[in-house]
Amino acid sequence: MFNFQTDLVLLHAPSVYDFRRESIMFGPISDVIPSTTQFEMYPVGFSSLVEYLGRHGFGVRILNLAYRMVTNPQYDVEKELARVHTRAFGIDLHWLPHAHGSVEIARICKRLHPRVPVIFGGYSATYFHRELIHYPEVDFIVRGDSTEEPMAMLMKAMNGRGELENIPNLTWKDNRGEVRVNPLTHVPADLDGFGNNYRQLFRNALKFMDIRGMTPIHDWWEYPITAVITCRGCTHDCSFCGGAHSALKEFAVRPQPAWRSPERIAEDIARVGRYTNAPIFVVGDIRQPGDDYARAVLNTLRPLHVKNHVVLELFNPAPEEHFDLVAGSLTNFNLEISPDSHDEAVRRAVGKRYVNDAMEDNIRWALDRGCSKMDLFFMIGLPMQDTTSVMDTVEYAGSLMERFGPRLNPFISPLAPFLDPGSPAYERPDHYGYAIRFRRLEEYRQALLQPSWKQMLNYETRWMTRDQIVDSTYEAALRLNRLKQQHGFLDEQTFRLNQERILLARQTVRQIDDILALPNSRERSLRLQALKAQMNRASMDTICWRDEIRWPVLRRNFNFFHIAWDILFDSKLCNFARMTGWKGYRRTEK
Repeated sequence: MFNFQTDLVLLHAPSVYDFRRESIMFGPISDVIPSTTQFEMYPVGFSSLVEYLGRHGFGVRILNLAYRMVTNPQYDVEKELARVHTRAFGIDLHWLPHAHGSVEIARICKRLHPRVPVIFGGYSATYFHRELIHYPEVDFIVRGDSTEEPMAMLMKAMNGRGELENIPNLTWKDNRGEVRVNPLTHVPADLDGFGNNYRQLFRNALKFMDIRGMTPIHDWWEYPITAVITCRGCTHDCSFCGGAHSALKEFAVRPQPAWRSPERIAEDIARVGRYTNAPIFVVGDIRQPGDDYARAVLNTLRPLHVKNHVVLELFNPAPEEHFDLVAGSLTNFNLEISPDSHDEAVRRAVGKRYVNDAMEDNIRWALDRGCSKMDLFFMIGLPMQDTTSVMDTVEYAGSLMERFGPRLNPFISPLAPFLDPGSPAYERPDHYGYAIRFRRLEEYRQALLQPSWKQMLNYETRWMTRDQIVDSTYEAALRLNRLKQQHGFLDEQTFRLNQERILLARQTVRQIDDILALPNSRERSLRLQALKAQMNRASMDTICWRDEIRWPVLRRNFNFFHIAWDILFDSKLCNFARMTGWKGYRRTEK
């Protein structure tokens, strides 16, 4: 059942390697996502790599260094890595906020294990591959959004079963140290060969006796939210998104999104539902390929009677029938949509062309049909958006809360710390009204070491300076917090705690500005170090309370009987094929 050989260790680094020592106010860059400021949640693609490479005979372990460092101040990374014996290290540089930590972890690996290859992958590694490969601690970069097969080929080639020249998507150094860039030709249109195999993750935790190493988020054991991927790529072209259609077409050579079959999506959701009663987040709007596809996903889910709270995304408003189908197929469901601004002109500049009336109809239809929680995400730092527009968005959010009640939960957060490289606005800043401050990977690595998130921001807009983006973030947070209390979303104690944290964060930014204005560098350093504890407090839950972003969860989180059964025996997901009548069911584990 188990292959105890370790061929590849997948490492997930913190955003900044020395975050426990450095004096940095990261600010509200992660307040509306499950991770902390160190983005300790590793990419979902790790689980797909573990399953796919395992199926091809390779032993793969996940070691979430960011999680271990966040949850244990005494955790010794170098001591841990010194004990690791593997044929290769794999490090993700998917999100650009990991630009510092990922390279620093690579340096440690290369110092401790100079003969062990270091492999990078992810969106940001792909975008910056020509610069990244010149770091001496980086041996290979596997480019693109689907690295499972190229990674299998690379692992075989490192064992003498193939030539590096023949591996698609690979950037590498030959024996003379010259950089070679193989064509990016592996862009699969069919994703059914890949899956989010949580069963395999639990098996690996048992195999390596390391349940903490594979833990994805700092509070996962009390709130074990999971994700199910529906596609790779996107049909939309939002100006600020590095995963936009034009961005992936350009740097990942993906002309069209690839979809997973409705049966595989339902299979993953049903399997997760056996393991835990926590929310299941379905990544990607299932209506992107069309209403027939969404209908097929939901009809396949209906007979499975999944009890978990399933979270669905809406990239644009849906017809009323969609909500009937969702309510008829899922016992508990939640929705989220990101209108970005109340101003339809700003929204069009972002790349979204729906009107408020259509969105408000969706809110009403969803709540009328039993949606437990509907989240709305607004942003700061958009094209055509000024400080007045930001505050008008907050007032609009207040009117929605008054109209729809406490199951509608709006958020507003800055576009931070970076405008995504590869996004339409990053590639054509003049057209969208942006001024980009950094272009090279090393500039981003150094930006992440700046003492405040204001200095980290890689952009300003024609309508807002960095100072205005930061100031309006905290002013909007104060106003939205007050509105939530007025409309019964927050009790008095939570309201006051939120307000205290927001005011502390705003004060801390101003104190850092004053320190940076000092002429003496030594005095600046000492003052920043003395402020470190306050900076840490001002970097967590500063624009909203963490529980506000959580979806409802049933009382019992884990079903350890089903987890143990699926680890020890090749369960077929409670007769999934018989329950659905799907004839194409096939085992994903071998």
